[in-house]
Amino acid sequence: MSESTTQPTVVITGASGLIGKKLTEAFEADGKRVLRAVRREARNDQEISWDPAKGTIDSQQLEGAEAVVHLAGAGIADRRWSESYKKTILDSRVDGTTLIAETVANLDNKPSVFACASAIGYYGDRGTEILDESASAGDGYLPEVCLQWERACDAARDAGIRTVNMRIGVVLSTAGGALAKMLTPFKLGGGGILGSGKQFFSWIELADIVRAMQFVVENQSLSGPVNLVAPNPVTNHDFTKTLGKVLSRPTILPMPSFAARLAFGEMADALLLASTRVVPDALTSAGFRFEHAELEPALRHILNRG
Repeated sequence: MSESTTQPTVVITGASGLIGKKLTEAFEADGKRVLRAVRREARNDQEISWDPAKGTIDSQQLEGAEAVVHLAGAGIADRRWSESYKKTILDSRVDGTTLIAETVANLDNKPSVFACASAIGYYGDRGTEILDESASAGDGYLPEVCLQWERACDAARDAGIRTVNMRIGVVLSTAGGALAKMLTPFKLGGGGILGSGKQFFSWIELADIVRAMQFVVENQSLSGPVNLVAPNPVTNHDFTKTLGKVLSRPTILPMPSFAARLAFGEMADALLLASTRVVPDALTSAGFRFEHAELEPALRHILNRG
């Protein structure tokens, strides 16, 4: 028997993304074999071919996998939201998740866990309300996307597979995502408060979210919704001032709400001006420890400004 067949196997969709790349490296460092799901013909024994739009996947390659981690989906903030792109965002999540969930549910040798990405957009705009995993869904487009996304996991859950809906917050990294986009204007002294600045911003450092996803896969007590955020969300005002402090740059150019809406359209209210104060109760109750629980030390670590 080859070495690859004796190693525990983890299947990852979205393995080329910001989180997926680091998660793949982390699992491989732990001695696991990672199968990357790719939307083309597989080129080697580390890839598995799938096409969510056509509803096809090489299910034989999934037989006997220890875990399936599903991260794939169209980027929420990749472009301004048109009605057609909003449909793309929804369909890429629901169609892909349904395909994976139904496929693993019908395997002879099912994985022990199906860990599927979701988002804290589930909760919507909730002001200062503290939101743990028991909080209800909010109103609007993003909560509806997340509701349908999580319901698309039902086939796996109904088949007895431990299923986790990983509600991901704003991931902080210089390699991509929100922080990477902020750095240039902030370094040029063009950073400032968005809207009122009172809206809560629930964040997590990239290395911590990778560790949290590994913890989700390995900890059998976790199922259902799990918030993947640091335990100390901050307001936009505090985030802005902290980032400016770490970069030693002024933050005196605010973007009023109307300007954000002009620049970003509907996405501004959902992603920039909404207040979502989320806490990771499921993770911390299960014993997970964050390496970066406070914003300023996290930013100093990320930006090498210790």
